[in-house]
Amino acid sequence: MLSMKPNPCTWLMGITIAVLASMGTGHCADHPNVMFILAEDQGAQAGYLGTAGLQTPNIDGLARSGIHFTNAMVAYPVCSASKAALYTGLHNHTNGILNNTYNYHKPAEQVTPQERRRPLFRRNRIRDPYVTLTQILHDSGYFQGVTHKLHVLPNEKFPYDQFLHGGRGEIQRFIDTADQSGRPWFLMVNIPHSHRPYPNSDKQAIRVDPNKVQPPSFLPESEVIRKDWSEYLAAIEQTDHAVGEALDALQQTGHTDDTLVVYLSDHGPTYQHGKMTLYDLGLRVPLIFRGPGVVRGQRSDALVSEVDLLPTLLKYCDIDHTFDVPIHGQSIASVVRGDTTSTGREYIYAEISDRGPLPNDGMQERMIFDGRMKLIYRENVDTGWRQVNADSREFPKWGNRVYDETIRLKDRFPVAYRVLAEMDPQNLGGVVPKLELYDLSTDPDELRNRIDDPKYHDDRERLLSELTQWCRQTKDVSVTLGRIKP
Repeated sequence: MLSMKPNPCTWLMGITIAVLASMGTGHCADHPNVMFILAEDQGAQAGYLGTAGLQTPNIDGLARSGIHFTNAMVAYPVCSASKAALYTGLHNHTNGILNNTYNYHKPAEQVTPQERRRPLFRRNRIRDPYVTLTQILHDSGYFQGVTHKLHVLPNEKFPYDQFLHGGRGEIQRFIDTADQSGRPWFLMVNIPHSHRPYPNSDKQAIRVDPNKVQPPSFLPESEVIRKDWSEYLAAIEQTDHAVGEALDALQQTGHTDDTLVVYLSDHGPTYQHGKMTLYDLGLRVPLIFRGPGVVRGQRSDALVSEVDLLPTLLKYCDIDHTFDVPIHGQSIASVVRGDTTSTGREYIYAEISDRGPLPNDGMQERMIFDGRMKLIYRENVDTGWRQVNADSREFPKWGNRVYDETIRLKDRFPVAYRVLAEMDPQNLGGVVPKLELYDLSTDPDELRNRIDDPKYHDDRERLLSELTQWCRQTKDVSVTLGRIKP
């Protein structure tokens, strides 16, 4: 049985998810269709979340007609690594993908020998012992499709029946084909619109008014910053339009009532304290479920990691799978169905391995969050490289106005500059802390490090102890977790 609040060692005992569904049994009414909508680089910003200046009627409609989670976080805040955690139910130091890898959006048999010889294909991939959600659903008789991109390797672990480009018409044709096969279907709808570059408001009109938005307090206050944040929100509105098209296709095919719709983002937006960081803007994402048996119009504050999505989907779809290697995720299917006694996990964990497949001895970063307090732990902060994605600082290609503007205003906004310099220490000389502790109930933008505050001593020791235990249990060999001082 899956426990909502297991002993920390429970995952080591294995995980079995109930009821049998095997290949060849045909379309069973007990196996619902699944439309999994995965946005890119969208943090917890949406109309239903009260984001100033933003309108997302389609995403809001999903939230009103199902259940949304306010404490959902990804396991690794960059695209490929996040997807790997989602597909495997395993944290990345276990599953093997530690950074972005190639996007071979095609069947395995179409991957060329030359593509297979590329270094990242050999090094940055899901390791052989681990199975993916796609493989499990394939073996359970599901007809499967994925739109726009795959962005995880190797392709053999993603036996999708169709690789699609998306759009209302193609989604409808996929569903029609699945219906003709008599099999339940799973469709991964990737929506890339909220990835930089955002709509350039110098060249095209956007609906979002820069005068009505509220950028995070760790960004400088300026017209340029407001413009960039408005463009990010405009990109989310484009995502919302694509969500509407996918839901319309579902309605047109008559499958609204027998399909589970899941909405998630792979991580937060490209700002300092965002993508490729372990702060809230990088990790916290929207998570919504709607479908048959799902409680309606509910909000849950349960702690949810993206590694929990795989066991949740298997439990919800009534699929039995015994994992040869225990996974880290735990099902929240009972919460999705309205069980108010289920409270989610006790802690969320996340990581960044700045070394990963890169040719350097990178900084190691780990995070633990209990719903209020967050601790970030790092090793190699003095000698290790910290990766900074190109879209985190470049304007010509990626449209990032914030990086240069923060440098320009560093004397007026020294805290904002400090945050930026810590994100990019190689170029800006920032000093990256070894330990950080934040109370998100009073400091949601994580600007007041409480690591030396006597008031938070017990929280520091508890979280550091739990994080140490988790790293040992999950065999996270890239960190030593010595009792370091900040």
